Amino acid sequence: MFSGRNRIIFFFFLCIALAFLGKLLFLQVFDDSYMKAADNNAIRKIIQIPFRGEIYDRKHKLVVYNTPIYDLYVTPKKAFVRDTLKFCSLFGIDKTYFLKQMKRAKAYSKLKPFLFLRNLSKEDFARAQDAMIDFEGFSFVTNSYRTYQSKAFSNALGYVAEISPNRLLEQKDDYYRQGDLVGVSGLESFYEEALRGQRGIKYRMVNSNGVEKGVFKNGELDVNPIAGQNLYTTIDIKLQEYADSLMQHKVGSVVAIEPSTGEVLAMVSAPSYDPSLLAGRNFSKYYGKLAMDPMKPLINRPPSAYYRPGSTFKLVQALVGQQLGIINAGSVFTHAGAPVKCHSHNTSHNDLHNAIQWSCNPYFYHAFRKILYDGTSGNTFERSAQGLKRWEELAANFGFGRKLGVDLGNEKKGNLPNVDYYNRIYKGENTWKFSNIYSLSIGEGELVVSPLKMANLAAIIANRGWYIPPHLVKGVGEKHTIDPYYKTSIPVGVDSKYFGVVIAGMRDAVLHGTVGSEGRIPDIVMCGKTGTSQNQKGKDHSIFIAFAPMDNPKIAIAVFVENAGFGGFAAAPIASLVVEKYLKGKVDRKAIETKFLNMSYMSNVISANYKVKKDTAKNEKR
Repeated sequence: MFSGRNRIIFFFFLCIALAFLGKLLFLQVFDDSYMKAADNNAIRKIIQIPFRGEIYDRKHKLVVYNTPIYDLYVTPKKAFVRDTLKFCSLFGIDKTYFLKQMKRAKAYSKLKPFLFLRNLSKEDFARAQDAMIDFEGFSFVTNSYRTYQSKAFSNALGYVAEISPNRLLEQKDDYYRQGDLVGVSGLESFYEEALRGQRGIKYRMVNSNGVEKGVFKNGELDVNPIAGQNLYTTIDIKLQEYADSLMQHKVGSVVAIEPSTGEVLAMVSAPSYDPSLLAGRNFSKYYGKLAMDPMKPLINRPPSAYYRPGSTFKLVQALVGQQLGIINAGSVFTHAGAPVKCHSHNTSHNDLHNAIQWSCNPYFYHAFRKILYDGTSGNTFERSAQGLKRWEELAANFGFGRKLGVDLGNEKKGNLPNVDYYNRIYKGENTWKFSNIYSLSIGEGELVVSPLKMANLAAIIANRGWYIPPHLVKGVGEKHTIDPYYKTSIPVGVDSKYFGVVIAGMRDAVLHGTVGSEGRIPDIVMCGKTGTSQNQKGKDHSIFIAFAPMDNPKIAIAVFVENAGFGGFAAAPIASLVVEKYLKGKVDRKAIETKFLNMSYMSNVISANYKVKKDTAKNEKR
């Protein structure tokens, strides 16, 4: 009947025909996706946005929750507005806004829904719902905005905002759509995937007028939204609010940590902002004002602001020097030959304890010189490099010059100068020596830290040689899961026996040393160290780190107050009030409390900022 060649051609086309018939059978009987596409004009796909996870403090007090609202979306291909003025009147917008949004929607996509109007209340929705039959292509999506129980936690908490075009394009899981809200900073950003939940979808049949006629396929294709997981933070919101109140009219930070767990009890950045201003329809308006504020209220200073640690860093020098076997508790240094000045104190027996108690600059100048030169060989340049290398390796264990890994997205490393750093600065090896870098001995020079790192230093000393990475969330979701990293004890490489003299010196610095009387708590033994960070543009910054009580410490703290002068008379009293509040649940020193609640250093800050601008203008003219 067929020749061999014709038979092959016949069977080839028969196979193709059978393949097409099989595909057609699959599409019509088993796969309803094409039917859904064909019925697209009669089926409405409604996205259900899940409620974002709520946020609680360490005592399970609600801090952030969600208030339901409605967003209005438009699909340009389907949109038809017969009466523009009526539409604008219905939603309280003007025609310019309407035309601008329609233009943006078409530029985005003619087929995809575009966020036309955000944050409509229940009343707005109820008033407009029946009228929407006249406005094809517009649909409501249930959403929510963040509502805050406290204004004192905004910087560390972060905020949510509409996803940026770049982030929309770069997303890996194709989860977000134009107009979606995402965490932009702080905890809201770091825990975004846990907080956002999973969106749902429901399909509804509608008639030609857009009126809903019922559930499609009995809801078989619907997917229920899954609410985001709640965050249970380490923050004591009452302590947070108290510390925040003490930092009013000031610029700086307060960071308090529970030493035994690494849990952050309070993290204050001053000045701050009202988080509710960034939660509503006027986000752009208020964000612009905050972004242009010269006091930079949007910056979370504790993990990201840069300061020289000043004399607080002498504690590290004392520990590193002992661990290296170069100094000990009985080491004595006089003031002779030191280019740095000292506080007025008895130097007849200037040992390590006395040097910490009175923050003796010449002592740590000589100690640092000994650390660099003892046990090294070669000329002074080579010995300086050898000594700095061994010093830097131990000092880095305390977290300086690297990130601690706090669960916030804006932590900065700071700067711990090493041999390579100075080789770059001085353009080559063997071009620098101790006399070029001695300012490191007293926490100045090229050394840069954050307040978070200094609070962690206080926790390390309280623990006598180890820390758990500081963190602000102690549990995620119902199971209270947490990254194992935040349960890991990290040793700093200094034997516990070397901490005794340092702690005793810190105790006496508070009781009868560099800390003024307003920084002492009568019935609590607090160990602390003052610092005054040099500042060429205005008054020096005031720094104080501490922990308490001396035995079995419950809180470690660092306070930075910009342009406030000596650490013992500005930062120390604020720290002592926070410590007293946490340990006793109240503050008995009411006169001191009232003084620092009302104390303002803003004129110093403004003056310093003016000098910076003036000097910048001069340099630009040159």
